[in-house]
Amino acid sequence: MRQVINKICEINFNNTQDRHTFGSIYEQILKDLQSAGNAGEFYTPRAVTKFIVDRIDPQLAESVLDPACGTGGFLACTIDHKRDKYVKNAADEALLVASIQGVEKKALPHMLCTTNMILHGIDTPTQIEHDNMLSRRAYKDYGEADRVNVIITNPPFGGMEEDGVENQFPATLRTRETADLFMALVVKLLKVHGRAAVVLPDGFLFGEGMKTRLKQMLLEQCHLHTIIRLPNGVFNPYTSIKTNILFFTKKPEAEWPATKEVWFYDHPYPEGVTSYNKTRPMQFEEFATECAWWGDEADGFRARKETPQAWKVSLEDIAARHYNLDIKNPHVGEQISHDPAELLAQYQAQQQDIQTLRDQLKGILSAALTGAN
Repeated sequence: MRQVINKICEINFNNTQDRHTFGSIYEQILKDLQSAGNAGEFYTPRAVTKFIVDRIDPQLAESVLDPACGTGGFLACTIDHKRDKYVKNAADEALLVASIQGVEKKALPHMLCTTNMILHGIDTPTQIEHDNMLSRRAYKDYGEADRVNVIITNPPFGGMEEDGVENQFPATLRTRETADLFMALVVKLLKVHGRAAVVLPDGFLFGEGMKTRLKQMLLEQCHLHTIIRLPNGVFNPYTSIKTNILFFTKKPEAEWPATKEVWFYDHPYPEGVTSYNKTRPMQFEEFATECAWWGDEADGFRARKETPQAWKVSLEDIAARHYNLDIKNPHVGEQISHDPAELLAQYQAQQQDIQTLRDQLKGILSAALTGAN
Protein backbone atom coordinates (compact mmCIF):
# COMPACT_ATOMS: atom_id res chain seq x y z
CA MET A 1 0.00 0.00 0.00
CA ARG A 2 2.87 2.39 0.85
CA GLN A 3 4.48 1.71 -2.52
CA VAL A 4 1.21 2.45 -4.31
CA ILE A 5 0.77 5.73 -2.40
CA ASN A 6 4.37 6.75 -3.14
CA LYS A 7 3.84 6.07 -6.84
CA ILE A 8 0.61 8.10 -6.93
CA CYS A 9 2.41 10.96 -5.13
CA GLU A 10 4.78 11.20 -8.10
CA ILE A 11 1.90 12.28 -10.35
CA ASN A 12 1.64 16.00 -10.98
CA PHE A 13 -2.10 16.65 -11.04
CA ASN A 14 -1.49 20.18 -12.35
CA ASN A 15 0.00 18.63 -15.48
CA THR A 16 -2.76 17.97 -18.03
CA GLN A 17 -1.02 14.97 -19.56
CA ASP A 18 -0.37 13.30 -16.18
CA ARG A 19 -3.95 13.92 -15.10
CA HIS A 20 -5.34 12.51 -18.35
CA THR A 21 -3.13 9.42 -18.04
CA PHE A 22 -4.24 8.85 -14.46
CA GLY A 23 -7.87 9.25 -15.56
CA SER A 24 -7.35 6.55 -18.21
CA ILE A 25 -5.76 4.24 -15.62
CA TYR A 26 -8.70 4.83 -13.27
CA GLU A 27 -11.21 4.01 -16.02
CA GLN A 28 -9.37 0.75 -16.71
CA ILE A 29 -9.47 -0.07 -12.97
CA LEU A 30 -13.23 0.59 -12.99
CA LYS A 31 -13.63 -1.72 -15.96
CA ASP A 32 -11.67 -4.49 -14.25
CA LEU A 33 -13.58 -4.04 -10.97
CA GLN A 34 -16.99 -4.39 -12.56
CA SER A 35 -18.92 -7.63 -12.22
CA ALA A 36 -22.57 -8.43 -12.61
CA GLY A 37 -24.56 -7.59 -9.50
CA ASN A 38 -27.96 -8.82 -8.39
CA ALA A 39 -29.61 -5.66 -9.75
CA GLY A 40 -28.50 -6.27 -13.32
CA GLU A 41 -25.83 -3.56 -13.53
CA PHE A 42 -22.97 -3.90 -16.03
CA TYR A 43 -20.02 -1.84 -17.17
CA THR A 44 -20.93 -0.13 -20.47
CA PRO A 45 -18.09 -0.66 -22.98
CA ARG A 46 -16.24 2.55 -23.82
CA ALA A 47 -16.95 2.04 -27.55
CA VAL A 48 -20.71 2.13 -26.86
CA THR A 49 -20.59 5.21 -24.60
CA LYS A 50 -18.40 7.07 -27.12
CA PHE A 51 -20.67 6.18 -30.05
CA ILE A 52 -23.81 7.27 -28.17
CA VAL A 53 -22.31 10.60 -27.09
CA ASP A 54 -20.94 11.18 -30.60
CA ARG A 55 -24.40 10.65 -32.17
CA ILE A 56 -26.35 12.63 -29.54
CA ASP A 57 -23.72 15.43 -29.71
CA PRO A 58 -24.63 17.33 -26.49
CA GLN A 59 -24.07 21.05 -26.98
CA LEU A 60 -22.06 23.09 -24.48
CA ALA A 61 -24.96 24.55 -22.46
CA GLU A 62 -27.29 21.54 -22.78
CA SER A 63 -28.04 19.77 -19.51
CA VAL A 64 -27.03 16.09 -19.60
CA LEU A 65 -28.45 13.53 -17.15
CA ASP A 66 -27.64 9.90 -16.49
CA PRO A 67 -30.32 8.74 -13.99
CA ALA A 68 -28.48 5.44 -13.33
CA CYS A 69 -24.92 6.68 -13.76
CA GLY A 70 -23.00 3.82 -12.11
CA THR A 71 -19.29 4.69 -12.21
CA GLY A 72 -19.91 7.62 -14.57
CA GLY A 73 -18.85 6.28 -17.98
CA PHE A 74 -21.46 8.22 -19.96
CA LEU A 75 -20.85 11.44 -18.02
CA ALA A 76 -17.04 11.18 -18.38
CA CYS A 77 -17.46 10.63 -22.12
CA THR A 78 -19.79 13.67 -22.32
CA ILE A 79 -17.22 15.84 -20.53
CA ASP A 80 -14.49 14.76 -22.98
CA HIS A 81 -16.81 15.38 -25.95
CA LYS A 82 -17.81 18.88 -24.85
CA ARG A 83 -14.22 19.83 -24.04
CA ASP A 84 -12.93 18.61 -27.39
CA LYS A 85 -15.67 20.34 -29.41
CA TYR A 86 -17.00 23.35 -27.56
CA VAL A 87 -14.92 24.54 -24.58
CA LYS A 88 -12.78 27.54 -25.56
CA ASN A 89 -12.33 29.47 -22.29
CA ALA A 90 -13.01 29.46 -18.53
CA ALA A 91 -16.62 30.60 -18.99
CA ASP A 92 -17.25 27.65 -21.33
CA GLU A 93 -15.70 25.30 -18.78
CA ALA A 94 -18.06 26.66 -16.09
CA LEU A 95 -21.03 25.99 -18.40
CA LEU A 96 -19.78 22.45 -18.99
CA VAL A 97 -19.45 21.70 -15.26
CA ALA A 98 -22.94 23.04 -14.53
CA SER A 99 -24.48 20.92 -17.30
CA ILE A 100 -23.50 17.48 -15.94
CA GLN A 101 -25.95 15.61 -13.69
CA GLY A 102 -25.95 12.03 -12.40
CA VAL A 103 -27.81 9.90 -9.87
CA GLU A 104 -26.63 6.55 -8.53
CA LYS A 105 -28.44 4.31 -6.04
CA LYS A 106 -25.54 2.20 -4.74
CA ALA A 107 -22.86 3.62 -2.44
CA LEU A 108 -19.74 2.11 -4.04
CA PRO A 109 -20.51 3.05 -7.68
CA HIS A 110 -21.52 6.52 -6.45
CA MET A 111 -18.14 6.97 -4.77
CA LEU A 112 -16.33 5.66 -7.87
CA CYS A 113 -18.34 8.02 -10.10
CA THR A 114 -17.53 10.99 -7.85
CA THR A 115 -13.83 10.14 -8.09
CA ASN A 116 -14.18 9.73 -11.85
CA MET A 117 -15.69 13.22 -12.13
CA ILE A 118 -12.84 14.71 -10.06
CA LEU A 119 -10.32 13.07 -12.40
CA HIS A 120 -12.23 14.57 -15.32
CA GLY A 121 -11.78 18.09 -13.98
CA ILE A 122 -14.97 18.58 -11.93
CA ASP A 123 -13.33 19.38 -8.60
CA THR A 124 -16.57 19.49 -6.57
CA PRO A 125 -18.99 17.02 -8.20
CA THR A 126 -22.00 17.81 -6.00
CA GLN A 127 -24.29 17.19 -8.97
CA ILE A 128 -23.59 13.45 -8.69
CA GLU A 129 -26.30 12.44 -6.21
CA HIS A 130 -26.49 9.29 -4.09
CA ASP A 131 -30.16 8.42 -4.47
CA ASN A 132 -32.64 6.15 -6.27
CA MET A 133 -34.14 8.19 -9.10
CA LEU A 134 -37.13 5.83 -9.23
CA SER A 135 -38.25 6.36 -5.64
CA ARG A 136 -37.06 9.88 -4.75
CA ARG A 137 -40.47 11.31 -5.68
CA ALA A 138 -43.71 10.37 -7.45
CA TYR A 139 -43.67 10.26 -11.26
CA LYS A 140 -46.38 12.95 -11.48
CA ASP A 141 -44.39 15.32 -9.25
CA TYR A 142 -41.59 15.79 -11.78
CA GLY A 143 -42.18 19.15 -13.46
CA GLU A 144 -40.58 21.36 -16.08
CA ALA A 145 -37.82 22.45 -13.68
CA ASP A 146 -36.65 18.82 -13.45
CA ARG A 147 -36.45 18.27 -17.20
CA VAL A 148 -33.17 18.16 -19.13
CA ASN A 149 -31.99 18.49 -22.73
CA VAL A 150 -30.16 15.17 -23.00
CA ILE A 151 -30.46 11.79 -21.24
CA ILE A 152 -27.94 9.04 -21.96
CA THR A 153 -28.06 5.92 -19.84
CA ASN A 154 -27.70 2.16 -19.55
CA PRO A 155 -30.28 1.36 -16.85
CA PRO A 156 -29.86 -1.89 -14.90
CA PHE A 157 -31.77 -4.59 -16.77
CA GLY A 158 -32.92 -7.88 -15.37
CA GLY A 159 -33.12 -6.36 -11.88
CA MET A 160 -36.19 -5.85 -9.70
CA GLU A 161 -37.00 -2.87 -7.50
CA GLU A 162 -38.10 -3.35 -3.92
CA ASP A 163 -41.82 -3.42 -3.09
CA GLY A 164 -43.53 -0.03 -3.22
CA VAL A 165 -41.28 1.69 -5.77
CA GLU A 166 -43.76 0.93 -8.57
CA ASN A 167 -46.46 2.83 -6.64
CA GLN A 168 -44.63 6.06 -7.50
CA PHE A 169 -45.73 5.50 -11.12
CA PRO A 170 -49.16 5.69 -12.82
CA ALA A 171 -51.18 2.47 -12.78
CA THR A 172 -50.64 1.87 -16.52
CA LEU A 173 -46.84 1.95 -16.09
CA ARG A 174 -46.45 -0.04 -12.87
CA THR A 175 -43.89 -2.84 -12.79
CA ARG A 176 -41.02 -3.87 -10.55
CA GLU A 177 -38.63 -4.29 -13.47
CA THR A 178 -35.94 -1.64 -13.11
CA ALA A 179 -35.20 -0.96 -16.79
CA ASP A 180 -38.89 -0.41 -17.65
CA LEU A 181 -39.37 2.08 -14.81
CA PHE A 182 -36.26 3.99 -15.91
CA MET A 183 -37.51 4.06 -19.50
CA ALA A 184 -40.82 5.60 -18.38
CA LEU A 185 -38.90 8.15 -16.32
CA VAL A 186 -36.59 9.06 -19.22
CA VAL A 187 -39.59 10.03 -21.38
CA LYS A 188 -41.00 12.07 -18.49
CA LEU A 189 -37.73 13.92 -17.75
CA LEU A 190 -36.89 14.99 -21.31
CA LYS A 191 -37.61 18.56 -22.31
CA VAL A 192 -39.59 19.09 -25.51
CA HIS A 193 -37.08 18.57 -28.37
CA GLY A 194 -34.76 16.89 -25.83
CA ARG A 195 -32.76 13.91 -27.06
CA ALA A 196 -32.07 10.53 -25.46
CA ALA A 197 -30.17 7.31 -26.06
CA VAL A 198 -30.89 4.28 -23.87
CA VAL A 199 -29.28 0.83 -23.86
CA LEU A 200 -31.94 -1.88 -23.43
CA PRO A 201 -32.12 -5.69 -23.78
CA ASP A 202 -34.10 -7.56 -26.43
CA GLY A 203 -36.72 -8.32 -23.77
CA PHE A 204 -37.91 -4.71 -23.90
CA LEU A 205 -38.45 -4.91 -27.67
CA PHE A 206 -40.68 -8.00 -27.68
CA GLY A 207 -42.13 -7.76 -24.16
CA GLU A 208 -45.89 -7.52 -23.65
CA GLY A 209 -48.25 -6.13 -21.03
CA MET A 210 -46.84 -3.01 -19.40
CA LYS A 211 -43.97 -3.03 -21.93
CA THR A 212 -46.51 -2.71 -24.78
CA ARG A 213 -48.09 0.35 -23.15
CA LEU A 214 -44.66 1.84 -22.51
CA LYS A 215 -43.57 1.35 -26.14
CA GLN A 216 -46.85 2.86 -27.36
CA MET A 217 -46.25 5.92 -25.13
CA LEU A 218 -42.66 6.19 -26.37
CA LEU A 219 -43.69 6.08 -30.04
CA GLU A 220 -46.49 8.57 -29.47
CA GLN A 221 -44.66 11.19 -27.41
CA CYS A 222 -41.17 10.79 -28.91
CA HIS A 223 -39.66 10.40 -32.35
CA LEU A 224 -38.02 6.99 -31.98
CA HIS A 225 -35.88 7.37 -35.08
CA THR A 226 -33.18 4.70 -34.67
CA ILE A 227 -32.67 1.33 -33.01
CA ILE A 228 -29.11 -0.01 -33.23
CA ARG A 229 -29.22 -3.79 -32.75
CA LEU A 230 -25.94 -4.82 -31.13
CA PRO A 231 -24.54 -8.34 -31.62
CA ASN A 232 -24.12 -10.94 -28.89
CA GLY A 233 -21.24 -10.56 -26.49
CA VAL A 234 -20.97 -6.75 -26.28
CA PHE A 235 -21.26 -7.00 -22.47
CA ASN A 236 -19.08 -10.12 -22.13
CA PRO A 237 -17.98 -11.44 -19.70
CA TYR A 238 -20.71 -9.95 -17.48
CA THR A 239 -23.70 -11.10 -19.53
CA SER A 240 -24.47 -12.56 -22.95
CA ILE A 241 -27.85 -10.80 -23.14
CA LYS A 242 -28.40 -9.24 -26.58
CA THR A 243 -28.77 -5.46 -26.34
CA ASN A 244 -29.99 -2.49 -28.37
CA ILE A 245 -29.51 1.29 -28.36
CA LEU A 246 -32.70 3.33 -28.74
CA PHE A 247 -32.29 6.91 -30.00
CA PHE A 248 -35.28 9.24 -29.70
CA THR A 249 -36.35 12.89 -29.48
CA LYS A 250 -39.29 14.17 -27.43
CA LYS A 251 -41.86 16.12 -29.43
CA PRO A 252 -44.52 18.72 -28.49
CA GLU A 253 -48.06 17.40 -28.04
CA ALA A 254 -49.19 19.06 -31.28
CA GLU A 255 -46.91 16.67 -33.22
CA TRP A 256 -48.18 13.44 -31.62
CA PRO A 257 -47.92 10.66 -32.71
CA ALA A 258 -44.31 11.72 -33.05
CA THR A 259 -42.95 8.55 -34.70
CA LYS A 260 -43.94 7.85 -38.30
CA GLU A 261 -41.26 5.22 -38.99
CA VAL A 262 -38.39 3.59 -37.13
CA TRP A 263 -35.00 2.85 -38.68
CA PHE A 264 -33.20 -0.31 -37.57
CA TYR A 265 -29.49 -0.92 -37.98
CA ASP A 266 -28.06 -4.41 -37.46
CA HIS A 267 -24.51 -3.83 -36.19
CA PRO A 268 -22.32 -6.64 -37.60
CA TYR A 269 -19.22 -8.19 -36.09
CA PRO A 270 -15.98 -6.96 -37.70
CA GLU A 271 -14.48 -9.27 -40.29
CA GLY A 272 -12.86 -12.29 -38.66
CA VAL A 273 -14.61 -11.76 -35.30
CA THR A 274 -17.31 -14.17 -34.08
CA SER A 275 -17.73 -12.82 -30.54
CA TYR A 276 -16.43 -10.19 -28.12
CA ASN A 277 -14.58 -10.94 -24.89
CA LYS A 278 -12.29 -9.25 -22.36
CA THR A 279 -9.25 -9.53 -24.63
CA ARG A 280 -11.19 -8.56 -27.78
CA PRO A 281 -13.78 -5.91 -26.77
CA MET A 282 -15.86 -3.85 -29.14
CA GLN A 283 -14.00 -0.86 -30.69
CA PHE A 284 -15.44 2.59 -31.46
CA GLU A 285 -14.06 2.39 -35.01
CA GLU A 286 -16.55 -0.41 -35.72
CA PHE A 287 -19.34 2.20 -35.67
CA ALA A 288 -17.85 4.08 -38.66
CA THR A 289 -20.50 2.65 -41.02
CA GLU A 290 -23.34 3.79 -38.74
CA CYS A 291 -21.81 7.26 -38.45
CA ALA A 292 -21.48 7.56 -42.25
CA TRP A 293 -25.07 6.35 -42.76
CA TRP A 294 -26.64 8.40 -39.94
CA GLY A 295 -27.82 11.60 -41.65
CA ASP A 296 -29.56 14.55 -39.96
CA GLU A 297 -32.76 14.54 -37.93
CA ALA A 298 -33.47 18.14 -39.00
CA ASP A 299 -34.34 16.94 -42.53
CA GLY A 300 -35.99 13.73 -41.36
CA PHE A 301 -32.89 11.64 -42.06
CA ARG A 302 -33.51 12.09 -45.78
CA ALA A 303 -30.00 10.88 -46.62
CA ARG A 304 -30.57 7.44 -45.06
CA LYS A 305 -30.75 4.51 -47.43
CA GLU A 306 -31.70 0.88 -46.87
CA THR A 307 -28.63 -1.37 -46.85
CA PRO A 308 -27.98 -5.03 -45.95
CA GLN A 309 -27.72 -3.78 -42.33
CA ALA A 310 -30.35 -0.98 -42.35
CA TRP A 311 -34.12 -1.08 -42.86
CA LYS A 312 -37.15 0.95 -41.79
CA VAL A 313 -40.59 -0.01 -40.46
CA SER A 314 -43.68 2.21 -40.44
CA LEU A 315 -45.68 3.03 -37.32
CA GLU A 316 -48.71 1.25 -38.86
CA ASP A 317 -46.73 -1.99 -39.21
CA ILE A 318 -45.42 -1.68 -35.65
CA ALA A 319 -48.94 -1.06 -34.28
CA ALA A 320 -50.20 -4.10 -36.24
CA ARG A 321 -47.49 -6.14 -34.46
CA HIS A 322 -48.88 -4.94 -31.10
CA TYR A 323 -45.78 -2.74 -30.69
CA ASN A 324 -43.36 -5.64 -30.89
CA LEU A 325 -40.10 -3.96 -31.94
CA ASP A 326 -38.09 -7.19 -32.18
CA ILE A 327 -38.15 -6.99 -35.99
CA LYS A 328 -35.90 -9.23 -38.06
CA ASN A 329 -33.51 -7.87 -40.65
CA PRO A 330 -35.39 -8.49 -43.94
CA HIS A 331 -32.10 -8.56 -45.90
CA VAL A 332 -30.73 -11.71 -44.23
CA GLY A 333 -31.88 -15.30 -43.99
CA GLU A 334 -33.58 -17.12 -41.14
CA GLN A 335 -32.82 -15.74 -37.68
CA ILE A 336 -33.73 -16.79 -34.17
CA SER A 337 -37.13 -15.31 -33.31
CA HIS A 338 -37.96 -13.98 -29.84
CA ASP A 339 -41.66 -13.51 -30.57
CA PRO A 340 -43.56 -15.31 -27.75
CA ALA A 341 -46.37 -16.51 -30.04
CA GLU A 342 -43.88 -17.96 -32.56
CA LEU A 343 -41.83 -19.60 -29.81
CA LEU A 344 -44.93 -21.22 -28.26
CA ALA A 345 -46.07 -22.49 -31.67
CA GLN A 346 -42.59 -23.96 -32.28
CA TYR A 347 -42.62 -25.57 -28.82
CA GLN A 348 -46.05 -27.15 -29.38
CA ALA A 349 -44.97 -28.48 -32.79
CA GLN A 350 -41.84 -29.98 -31.25
CA GLN A 351 -43.88 -31.62 -28.46
CA GLN A 352 -46.20 -33.17 -31.06
CA ASP A 353 -43.21 -34.52 -33.00
CA ILE A 354 -41.74 -35.96 -29.78
CA GLN A 355 -45.06 -37.64 -28.88
CA THR A 356 -45.30 -39.14 -32.39
CA LEU A 357 -41.80 -40.60 -32.03
CA ARG A 358 -42.70 -41.99 -28.58
CA ASP A 359 -45.82 -43.68 -30.01
CA GLN A 360 -43.74 -45.17 -32.85
CA LEU A 361 -41.14 -46.45 -30.37
CA LYS A 362 -43.86 -48.01 -28.19
CA GLY A 363 -45.30 -49.74 -31.25
CA ILE A 364 -41.88 -51.11 -32.29
CA LEU A 365 -41.14 -52.36 -28.76
CA SER A 366 -44.60 -53.90 -28.45
CA ALA A 367 -44.20 -55.71 -31.77
CA ALA A 368 -40.74 -56.95 -30.80
CA LEU A 369 -41.97 -58.27 -27.44
CA THR A 370 -44.97 -59.97 -29.03
CA GLY A 371 -42.69 -61.65 -31.60
CA ALA A 372 -40.34 -62.87 -28.85
CA ASN A 373 -43.24 -64.43 -26.91
